[in-house]
Amino acid sequence: MGTLVIDKKKFVVIEEKKFEKLELLAAQKTASAKKLSLAEGKKLAYKLIDKWSQGK
Repeated sequence: MGTLVIDKKKFVVIEEKKFEKLELLAAQKTASAKKLSLAEGKKLAYKLIDKWSQGK
């Protein structure tokens, strides 16, 4: 790992494999999509359909 200074800003240079591992870890920490029950999904679908139909 090395550091570069360009226009008084510090940048870190790392190996590609290490960067890919960091990227994978960051992606795993994102919140997963909330799963809805059938009733909740149906309610949301009707709400989105109403919103879409009003826009046209």
